[in-house]
Amino acid sequence: MAPVPVTAAVILIGNEILSGRTQDANLGYLAEQLNAVGVRVMEARVVADIEADIVAAVNACRARYDYVFTTGGIGPTHDDISSAAVAKAFGVPLLLNAEAAGRLERHYPAGKLNDARLRMAMVPQGASLIDNPISAAPGFRLDNVFVLAGVPVIMRAMFDGLAHTLSGGAPMRSRTFRTNLAEGTMAADLGALQDTYADVEIGSYPSFGRPGEQGVRIVLRGTDAARLAAAGDAFVAMAEVLGGSAVEIEIAGK
Repeated sequence: MAPVPVTAAVILIGNEILSGRTQDANLGYLAEQLNAVGVRVMEARVVADIEADIVAAVNACRARYDYVFTTGGIGPTHDDISSAAVAKAFGVPLLLNAEAAGRLERHYPAGKLNDARLRMAMVPQGASLIDNPISAAPGFRLDNVFVLAGVPVIMRAMFDGLAHTLSGGAPMRSRTFRTNLAEGTMAADLGALQDTYADVEIGSYPSFGRPGEQGVRIVLRGTDAARLAAAGDAFVAMAEVLGGSAVEIEIAGK
């Protein structure tokens, strides 16, 4: 039997992402790093700074996936409402966490820990803190939900510190081929190949890069190296039968 995958969802919180003013840099990093420890991101959502929407997204995802990671909304300003929303999602109070407050007190110069900054020490009851080695204000974990900062460098530092605590499955491997065949030419045969290798994801991505790089990239993804190799060989053979060629250009997760 195929191993049951360990799954995750990522919830990106913030009006600035939805407005286009801020380009998200967190999803790609989380997906890559989670895959490396055998956790597969199955869904990503971008949610506005609206408490009811954050609550709904957190509750939907935590019920469906093994892990949920949120980014953004845990700073000191009025629109940083992620902590309160997660507390509401779990039906627990938001409380001043003594350890979090102590970290902030040690981080800021005397007299600089004002009420706004102290908001960053408000944590849902029962949550455990996630270290922030850059600016001290911690994230937190409540059950299977991890609440991280939105600033990419801080989010990455937080995640890097907690990654070893995750229980993952088999990491996803991938093999990428470049072919000179058009998608329309190979669509039917590619669909048949997918049916044959149902345990391998087969994706088709047209490429319009630099001269000599145009064509279609076929990406095969799976956890079983042998099945992935067999699917790759079958795709190369398929391309040749159709009068084209396929060259492997990348192997990841060996």
